[in-house]
Amino acid sequence: MDIHFAGENALILYLGQETSPETAARVQAACLAIEAALAGDLIDLVPSYASVLVIYDPLRTDHMSVGHRMREALASTGPAVDVQGRTVVLPVYYGAEVAADLDALAERASLSAQDVVDLHSGTEYRVYAIGFAPGFAYLGQVDERIAAPRLATPRQKVPRGAVAIADRQTAVYPAVSPGGWNLIGRCPTRMFDPAATPTMPVAVGDRVRFEAISRDRFLALGGDLT
Repeated sequence: MDIHFAGENALILYLGQETSPETAARVQAACLAIEAALAGDLIDLVPSYASVLVIYDPLRTDHMSVGHRMREALASTGPAVDVQGRTVVLPVYYGAEVAADLDALAERASLSAQDVVDLHSGTEYRVYAIGFAPGFAYLGQVDERIAAPRLATPRQKVPRGAVAIADRQTAVYPAVSPGGWNLIGRCPTRMFDPAATPTMPVAVGDRVRFEAISRDRFLALGGDLT
């Protein structure tokens, strides 16, 4: 456990050095303990792979009090139990017209494009963090056979819903943005909708499975091919 200042009204707690289910379980347990300890003084908690950003109300408390209560809460927390989040199924159209990097990734792995699709959709992923953009969920771990480095030159424009792989992570782009991940399909589900409740279909700790769908099903679900 390592706590550092992260701004005038924020502290960051580090709980490990690696991405693993065990570290993720510690992060989840810490979030629950800190939320209970700070109660109304808490503005937000931002969990990540091995850390938790704690943002508090500076009109109600201060660094010293928050740090002390965090340490007390974490000291009284038992062994971290891997809490099973929800399982969310996201449909994906893996057609060539929306999978610009699928063939190259398959060739690099000495697999067929269908093999890559089967491996990608046949794995259950954990939501380790949400960042880069609202609704951009970092999911892991991708089967090592289809892990692929980021593109040498990022694209200036990646479409909303693009499903992509970078190293042993996969994600769905929640909005049009630049990006350097390998595009292998497209998902019609909105990953961030400020008008919806909740605003995102997944949260840190949830599990995600991808389900291969046809082009017609993709369009029927509101998918965009542009």
